[in-house]
Amino acid sequence: MNHRDTENAEREFSALSPENWPFDLKLLPESAYMVGGAVRDALLGRKRDYLDLDFVIPEKAVKVARKIATHYKAGFVLLDPQRQIARVVFPHATADFAQQEGDSLETDLRRRDFTMNAIAYHPHTNQIIDPLQGYTDLKQNLIRMVSPANLQDDPLRLFRAYRQAAQLGFTIQPETRSVIKEIAPLIGTVAAERVRVELGYLLNSHSGIPWLTAAWEDGLINIWLSHATEKSFRQLVAINSAATTLVKIWPQLEIELSQAIRDTIKTPWLSLAKLACLVINDPILAELELQKLSYSRAEIKAVTTILKLLSQLHLKQELPNKMSLREQYFLFREAGKAFPIVAVSAVATGISIEAISPLINRYLNPNDRVAHPIPLISGNDLMRELNLNPSPKLGELLTEIQIAHIEGKIASVAEAIALASQLYEQGSRGAKGH
Repeated sequence: MNHRDTENAEREFSALSPENWPFDLKLLPESAYMVGGAVRDALLGRKRDYLDLDFVIPEKAVKVARKIATHYKAGFVLLDPQRQIARVVFPHATADFAQQEGDSLETDLRRRDFTMNAIAYHPHTNQIIDPLQGYTDLKQNLIRMVSPANLQDDPLRLFRAYRQAAQLGFTIQPETRSVIKEIAPLIGTVAAERVRVELGYLLNSHSGIPWLTAAWEDGLINIWLSHATEKSFRQLVAINSAATTLVKIWPQLEIELSQAIRDTIKTPWLSLAKLACLVINDPILAELELQKLSYSRAEIKAVTTILKLLSQLHLKQELPNKMSLREQYFLFREAGKAFPIVAVSAVATGISIEAISPLINRYLNPNDRVAHPIPLISGNDLMRELNLNPSPKLGELLTEIQIAHIEGKIASVAEAIALASQLYEQGSRGAKGH
């Protein structure tokens, strides 16, 4: 880095001034350097709502972390006892402290993945350390490996190149990409949970699809999702297009599609519609594929629900005109909260908006009895009135009552009980006759 570059770079660090840290600079040894993504983002002028800081310290890194955590009554996590890495968790920031690898800061930086991530900042002096010209690559929007050996040391770095390209709007240097292609099979040695996280970033990124496609072309996807094809990646584009179109017509769908599937699982619904494009078109076998990648039960259920219902919808070419209220009831019951991504997937795979719109209107109307049925009677009520025991038959009776209600055949509790009694007697006679 030349003198002018150094001056420019150091000006960028106002965003990372220790005044904005969650702890006092005095608690950090003079020998400590900030490294990693926070440094890179500061040099790019990228603002962070949540501070994620990484420090390298020549010795006693865990002791420093523990001292800071104790001082501020913050959370403390020992991430790696062998490599001496610890994390301090504040309400609006995280700070990781790692023991320096090698006998100098430069040795440590030369063990990193890409040059843009091998830049250090000394907060005590406001000095930039850039032995691999990472700042030059940052200005050229270029992801360049430090060395092939570094990528082999942790093969997740292969996938991370594509994720960071999508995240930053960068390109991967041709030589780096050639090396990734050559050693791509190593991604199969990485823990499934780590691969899933990187895959999730790309599925959820606005600019992720081209880089996800590139990762597949370079051999990083098929090891984990072996049924993905060129058509799968065209389908990803169709999903984005369908979602954009439907949100323009029904703006409230945007909230549904961007929401996390659960509070404890931050995966957005729309990224699961994309994931469904990459698995085999068989719900049972797709479940096995997703289990291999350590997806949660809720995520797997969402994907397999899309696969199941899409095949049903495509059989009804003029839906919902050809779908009875009974069929619509079962479709909504099966879909649950996944209905918006089922609708997006339907449009992406050729079902017209005109055909799917009555179902969307039903789903978005909280008072619609087909999409959001309100039970006329509970299972306990039915057991008491007809002297029944808990059994699968009870569930069947409740379903038939619900369908009769949405079809307008019954409208009161008394009529529900009368229908249940009639159906139960018919079932009992049928069983005796059989």
